[in-house]
Amino acid sequence: MQAEPKKSQAEQRAVAEPVSEPVSLVGEEYEVEVGPVAHGGHCIARTSEGQVLFVRHTLPGERVVARVTEGEEGARFLRADAVEILDPSKDRIEAPCPFAGPGRCGGCDWQHAKPGAQRRLKGEVVAEQLQRLAGLTPEEAGWDGTVMPAEGDKLPAGQVPSWRTRVQFAVDADGRAGLRRHRSHEIEPIDHCMIAAEGVSELGIERRDWPGMATVEAIAATGSQDRQVILTPRPGARLPIVELDRPVSVMRVEEKDGGVHRVHGRPFVRERADDRTYRVGSGGFWQVHPKAADTLVTAVMQGLLPRKGDMALDLYCGVGLFAGALADRVGDQGAVLGIESGKRAVEDARHNLAAFDRVRIEQGKVESVLPRTGIDEVDLIVLDPPRAGAGRKTVQHLSTLGARRIAYVACDPAALARDLGYFRDGGYRVRTLRVFDLFPMTAHVECVAILEPAAKGL
Repeated sequence: MQAEPKKSQAEQRAVAEPVSEPVSLVGEEYEVEVGPVAHGGHCIARTSEGQVLFVRHTLPGERVVARVTEGEEGARFLRADAVEILDPSKDRIEAPCPFAGPGRCGGCDWQHAKPGAQRRLKGEVVAEQLQRLAGLTPEEAGWDGTVMPAEGDKLPAGQVPSWRTRVQFAVDADGRAGLRRHRSHEIEPIDHCMIAAEGVSELGIERRDWPGMATVEAIAATGSQDRQVILTPRPGARLPIVELDRPVSVMRVEEKDGGVHRVHGRPFVRERADDRTYRVGSGGFWQVHPKAADTLVTAVMQGLLPRKGDMALDLYCGVGLFAGALADRVGDQGAVLGIESGKRAVEDARHNLAAFDRVRIEQGKVESVLPRTGIDEVDLIVLDPPRAGAGRKTVQHLSTLGARRIAYVACDPAALARDLGYFRDGGYRVRTLRVFDLFPMTAHVECVAILEPAAKGL
């Protein structure tokens, strides 16, 4: 019988010494000095041993007791909540929302900060991402460092703008509607969401039971009285009879295919922007803040300055918001090509822009469809990619098309900064950057960067 090969010393130790599990630090508390704000709705602190803490519910310069919510010994960083404020910032206020705070609703990040302080913090995050990922100072990006509130949102401390026109409520096992806690599937039951738009609040979703439902999404269109509820049942559950405080259309997310299907009423809502009405099908993307669509169209058009006869691209075009604005301005001698991956959004975009003979909407991923079009030269480009950004390959392609100006609309400053670096490699520089606070009380912002060929700026 053949002898077994002799085990190495390392193999012998591995057998003799069982592998120990990492020690969780969840629940541990540290008294810390809070440092700068970071991307993601938290601030940075360090334990006395030097381990990094990402701390929510605090502000730069505060001294707090931070309780660990995620992480283990030896981890690169820990997540924590500030559970006791020992030395508060002058920018701190009592959170207006009764459901905000450590371990509570995760929908808002900055309820405890004055409105002006929220915008300053967001500006610091954008500046840090630009510097770290693109090597750009605010001056080099043509940005004065300010984050502009939407019209009507500049309110005194303690008042909360009601802006969210689309809210997805989670439903607990007892059928109560609520919102998810931060980085958790656990549900915080609520009786009112302060940032929900009036059209959502008036439906009364939180005031009734939703047996058998997993989620209830409420939509209140801007510029029309259209209201819609999208129900996602738990497996095997039947839809309840929907009787709300206002007339609504009702849609259902099917368990088998995940598609959204009509139960009652219109399968779309009508949104209004740039003096045009847009049909948005169930589950289709539309800016959540009621002023966002007009704000962003104005910023993009002011930055691009379209001319009659221009050839323009609208990439990740959704239901055609920017394509419609471009088509109005380039005229009958111009042309617009929109590209969008969502089938329903493409159907809506074609419907919305049917009056323009020189607008074409193609379905598919931008990186796949654009090369197949054979287009090798354009005058203007608008891109409004998903949170992950456009990516190096797409930016490299766009940089070869000779566009006079490019408008990049971004909801994530990190993705924007990475792509601006790729555009710089492709011969484009940032002419101007504008930052808008279209998600008050949260860590999110919307940016509009206008780019032009670098040689033009010399």
